[in-house]
Amino acid sequence: MKLSKFKFDLPEELLAEHPSPERDEARLMVLHRSTGEIEHKLFKDLINYFDDGDLMVMNDTKVFPARMYGNKEKTGARIEVFLLRELNRENYLWDVLVDPARKIRIGNKLYFGDDDLVAEVIDNTTSRGRTLRFLFDGTHEEFKAIVEKLGETPIPKYIKRAVEPADAERYQTVYAENEGAVAAPTAGLHFSKHLLKRLEIKGVDFAKLTLHVGLGTFRTVEVEDLTKHKMDSEEIHIPQLCVDKVNATKLRKARICAVGTTSMRAMESSISNDGFLKPYDGWTNKFIFPPYDFSLATAMITNFHTPLSTLLMMTCAFGGYDLVMKAYKEAIKEKYRFYTYGDAMLIID
Repeated sequence: MKLSKFKFDLPEELLAEHPSPERDEARLMVLHRSTGEIEHKLFKDLINYFDDGDLMVMNDTKVFPARMYGNKEKTGARIEVFLLRELNRENYLWDVLVDPARKIRIGNKLYFGDDDLVAEVIDNTTSRGRTLRFLFDGTHEEFKAIVEKLGETPIPKYIKRAVEPADAERYQTVYAENEGAVAAPTAGLHFSKHLLKRLEIKGVDFAKLTLHVGLGTFRTVEVEDLTKHKMDSEEIHIPQLCVDKVNATKLRKARICAVGTTSMRAMESSISNDGFLKPYDGWTNKFIFPPYDFSLATAMITNFHTPLSTLLMMTCAFGGYDLVMKAYKEAIKEKYRFYTYGDAMLIID
């Protein structure tokens, strides 16, 4: 499958700047793989498609305030620093992106807040990537508290407005637990506590795993031949409890629903030879695009993705290329909202 097959015209006004007023009242397009039927619902109608004994697999990663602004020593130039991941806890070494990158060289120092935090650039990793060492002598908890205070919610750059206080809550799932993501697992943003409770009362069970979403998920694909694209690695944790629930649900042939492309990628990264889930702690750079045989999930909830994105490719692999692209055409016609704060799609048999 070629990159150009995933190109389509997306009107800019359909990129959602804000989430829907209520989490579970975003729109929901339901795609039936077996019949090709497309339905238009609200997200809270999701409950009508699941029964007692079905399982939802959710990514419980928690977004941290990864975007910070510092000033370069001497010149005072304002520099955006996007914290990607902690490389060494003891030495406060971080893998970051800086903007504007041309001004930041090895040996430069950056000052954050009222000099609450100082960092030194110790390596260049990519054109915008740097390794920073924070010069800090407190505990790790004190360091995290300062980052929490100085950092802001890392909503995507396509959102042109400034970060608002509400983003701290809405750019986070209600079941987020394990901190480490620099972007939200967006399909999960639509679940309210009320909807989760209603699903639970109906007998639907939940299994949690963790995939710390990095920016690699959104990195543009620059090769026409998709087999040559390399995904950035992201950290995943699949606990035994999740494994037991998923495998038991598969054995009794009930529905397993992956909430989001991240949950799907995590599961597909740790499959045994006989098609069951295995516990895992480590990293994945799995790239899923059509054609692909999925081992576990029989349903998937996902947002509407941008053209040429790896997320659209995985959605097409699961829903079927022709059906998903037809659905996207209809979504544009019906003015569904796309991307992070946009509407949702449920793909079922």
